[in-house]
Amino acid sequence: MTTNTSIGAERLARRMARGCEFLGSEVAILCGAMSWVSERHLVSAMSNAGGFGLIACGAMSPELLDKEIAATKALTSKPFGVNLITMHPQLLELIAVCKQHQVTHVVLAGGLPPAGSLDAIKEFGAKLICFAPALSLAKKLIRSGVDALVVEGMEAGGHIGPVSTSVLAQEILPEVSEQVPVFVAGGIGRGEAIAGYLDMGAAGVQLGTRFVCATESIAHANFKKAFIRASARDATASVQIDPRLPVIPVRALKNAAGELFTAKQREVAQLLDDGKVEMMEAQLQIEHYWAGALRRAVIDGDVEHGSVMAGQSVGMVKKEEPVAEIIATLMAEAAHALEKRAA
Repeated sequence: MTTNTSIGAERLARRMARGCEFLGSEVAILCGAMSWVSERHLVSAMSNAGGFGLIACGAMSPELLDKEIAATKALTSKPFGVNLITMHPQLLELIAVCKQHQVTHVVLAGGLPPAGSLDAIKEFGAKLICFAPALSLAKKLIRSGVDALVVEGMEAGGHIGPVSTSVLAQEILPEVSEQVPVFVAGGIGRGEAIAGYLDMGAAGVQLGTRFVCATESIAHANFKKAFIRASARDATASVQIDPRLPVIPVRALKNAAGELFTAKQREVAQLLDDGKVEMMEAQLQIEHYWAGALRRAVIDGDVEHGSVMAGQSVGMVKKEEPVAEIIATLMAEAAHALEKRAA
């Protein structure tokens, strides 16, 4: 006789089948690309555990990305992807590195893909995934030929948009999920939420915060302790202080770095006032600030003056545990939720 538990597991497998096929993974869970955290160790552990790891290229040079991909390949034979930032000044060179390594999936984050980047990725056969923070953008990206979308709400850690995950999912999934696989992200910490989004038509999900405290994550012990101690309300969004300098808000745990960022914005705004920098250069300076502040926290363990980027699901991170156990827990919770719906 079939048990209810296996009914839940079968339902979960059916709902994740499209995402798994697209990713080439056993479960349709992407590990969000987090600068300094999503490197060879966490990425390979994620893929080896049946999920899908993403290298966070961030501000890396093409030479550094080349080494990181090679090092990740040495640790896993499973598929993984690379997340590239669209405003990186060497984007096309980074894409060429992905081509050289025959990376199977490339994620473009941080805005609409610049001219030529989309074709360069599609040309070597990689599957292209882009972020869609609004329905109009989702439709535009599909028309331009992207293979899948990530719909990420403002509960996420790091750079965020203004709309919550639940609203974006309701707005975008019914409209586009039949055309391309859509992965939902932002504020997901338990399997019940995963089951809910799969039921709404998502092909899978992306989680970042939940994996920061994985045993395999190289994040400093202080960084992990800050996550384990934090509650959802500790993860706050940064404030933009100058309307001429549009700064994408960043969600991180409250600390002195938030005030330092405000000072940095003032400094860059002054450079704009004085005509000493162009707008693009000003935005790059802000990006570099975040890369440096994040490194201070993740690698050096300075959780007071560094940026402790975290999503609001941080309150659900209770302990350090292996990636495989985190995935198993999420899958069991999701299967149980679907089993209850079958009753």
